[in-house]
Amino acid sequence: MGWGNYPPYVPVAQRRANALREVQKMIRKGTKVSPVVIDGRTIASTFWGKAWCDNLESYSDFSNRLPRGRTYVRNGSVVDLQVEAGKVTSLVSGSSLYRITIQIRPLAAPCWKKLKTQCGSQIGSLVELLQGKLSKSVMEIVTHRQTGLFPAPKEIEMSCSCPDWAGMCKHIAATLYAVGNRLDHEPDLFFKLRQVDHLDLIAQAGLSEARPKSTGKKRIAVNQLADVFGIELENPEPITGLVESAKPVRRRRSAPLEEKASVPAVKTKPKAKEPSVSGSSATARSRPARSHPRHRERGNR
Repeated sequence: MGWGNYPPYVPVAQRRANALREVQKMIRKGTKVSPVVIDGRTIASTFWGKAWCDNLESYSDFSNRLPRGRTYVRNGSVVDLQVEAGKVTSLVSGSSLYRITIQIRPLAAPCWKKLKTQCGSQIGSLVELLQGKLSKSVMEIVTHRQTGLFPAPKEIEMSCSCPDWAGMCKHIAATLYAVGNRLDHEPDLFFKLRQVDHLDLIAQAGLSEARPKSTGKKRIAVNQLADVFGIELENPEPITGLVESAKPVRRRRSAPLEEKASVPAVKTKPKAKEPSVSGSSATARSRPARSHPRHRERGNR
């Protein structure tokens, strides 16, 4: 037994070996294990992961235990991490293998509604949202300390099986940092954890874009035309609606051009048929007439 009620210090290499043995036992029993592996010293590198860690470090309530938690998550002590709706569970290797449970309250409905309205159509696509490629104004909205998406200390309930009496032990701190690392690879888990649907932000953007813009034109009701133009309309009662919505009068289709300019046909007399000539009479008509001998004699005189 170590100093006071605390177990003796266990080197990192031995903790990893102990954790590996425990994980192998769990796998043989059919338990799904999802360890957190960090390459180097950077815990989170994407927008959602870094925003989670920055929000965690902004609260003085957690400041005294966070440095040890960073050390634990970097050296691979978080051998299993599960993120569910409103709940995070983990196994952290220390002097023993400790079980951590973190309960996070769902985002309040009025806060979520306000966020959707503020973001409006500024989020272009789901890919843009999950990759954190957001405008500066949207980032300020979702990361706001009081009204943003990230939980405040009062919205988090934590418990660990270790003997540390502190509200946040190093194993819980390591688990919270591990969540930031997991968001690098699965950013949609953050919305699942806060129990809101990230697709609502995209749907809100679609509604904002589809909303028709006002033309700015003023419309005059039919029953007000008499006052405007100083005339009296007959039977104004049955006329309802607006001037712009009145149905256009159908024009009667004009007749074809041929029917419009029809001119009576001029009757022409049929040509008289020539009598048919046949036989000898036809031959006589075609031959030139011969003068009579008497006529020739008179002429010679």
